[in-house]
Amino acid sequence: MTDFPDAEYLILSSRLIPDRDGGYALAALARARQMAAAGVHDGRGPLLLTLDPGTPAEHAQHRAAFAGRDLVVDPARMRNLFDEAADARGGAAPWLRRAAHPGAPDPALTYRVILDAAGRPVVGLPVINGDPDWHVTTAPIAVYDGRGEVAGVVNGFGALYRAWLDDVVAGLRAGRADRPVVVLCESRQLGELLAGWEDPALRLVHAIHTIHLEPPFTPDAPLNALWSRWFGLAERFDAVLWPTATQRDDVQDRFGVSPVHVVVPNAVPPAASVTPLADRVPGRILMLNRLAPGKRIDSAIRALAAVRRVVPDATLDIYGDGPERDRLQELIDELGLDAHVVLRGLTDDPGRALDEASVFLSTSAFEGQGLSIAEALVHGCPVVAYDVRYGPRDLLAQGGGMLVPDADEDALAATLAEVVTDVELRARLTAEAVAAGRSVQPAHAMAALAQAVEDVLARPSRRVAG
Repeated sequence: MTDFPDAEYLILSSRLIPDRDGGYALAALARARQMAAAGVHDGRGPLLLTLDPGTPAEHAQHRAAFAGRDLVVDPARMRNLFDEAADARGGAAPWLRRAAHPGAPDPALTYRVILDAAGRPVVGLPVINGDPDWHVTTAPIAVYDGRGEVAGVVNGFGALYRAWLDDVVAGLRAGRADRPVVVLCESRQLGELLAGWEDPALRLVHAIHTIHLEPPFTPDAPLNALWSRWFGLAERFDAVLWPTATQRDDVQDRFGVSPVHVVVPNAVPPAASVTPLADRVPGRILMLNRLAPGKRIDSAIRALAAVRRVVPDATLDIYGDGPERDRLQELIDELGLDAHVVLRGLTDDPGRALDEASVFLSTSAFEGQGLSIAEALVHGCPVVAYDVRYGPRDLLAQGGGMLVPDADEDALAATLAEVVTDVELRARLTAEAVAAGRSVQPAHAMAALAQAVEDVLARPSRRVAG
């Protein structure tokens, strides 16, 4: 068991909604479970805090769904800002009223009013549509009293979030102002809003889940516009957790070496056993991903058409859902592949699909780490992937799969046909996959995270003037 330093631990996510946020939500929930297994808070794990403005009933449904899938250790450890924003007597909770100052909603803006269980207004949120930087607005957020009148305002979402988090942290400390608190922030938007959180006993650790670059995704490619402001704040976090060494190194080469930047991969638990080749479905190729443009599933479908000219019985099972579903089904029908390519929708049991497949396929244009590739490795399922940033090259550095030049569909089809038909090659890749998968097992990731926490607690907060 990994020893985490004695502290209060929080994981902060913008939202955690079943089947809505793909690998991001699964990675955040997995980190909490793995910290619990490592002994954090006597096995209860960190608090999971969310800030999506749903109703208490909706959040209870989310918690029940996660519990039913064994994705959380203790649903009672999940808390939401808007569940706690209401006072039982009506209006906003004391912590929110204390944070408010005199003012009124902006008459030029539309407001979404959040109600309590009795239908009374609690808080009014400005609706800022079409602006990716909505979260940094300082537009007034209305705070209501028990009579349904505006009692005051707070200046923007950052002030609202900080007011709640200050109250949560104060409750955890129970008067012990110097009690260390470690906040693992799982969202870029939240990280930007919390970078100025001055609390000498608090450490803000920021986890990264995606790429920071625009096409062509080379180390010197333009920054994604959503990340430009974030990099100006990166040195204010006590640690930034990069999922791969390559991305961390690219960032340091571009922005400078700093002890802030550390590598902590998202972890995947080992499979109970590895299915022998003889028990896998011959010719079955598997994908696990959202049906989104960046996954380039159309490339996989066209490659399968070419593979079938060599391996007539080859099939492609695609698990996941998303905005590309109808377009992909049209392509399948157009190529006459409806008997060989199936969009199977979401699955609660990806391990079973990986145990049955002969090959796992990734055609993404970019990755953060490539969590589904890591899952394939621990299940001993050989991987064929486009060689893109970030993840495939890192995860397959010790073997377990074959990289294909990016977007080369001819090479992709040829590689898939080779792995499907060459039993000796597949056996070697299977053995390598199991070995490579050990690098992303929870023990490794938790040791890296515990060391990062120990390091940041040993030095002053980077947001408090020395």
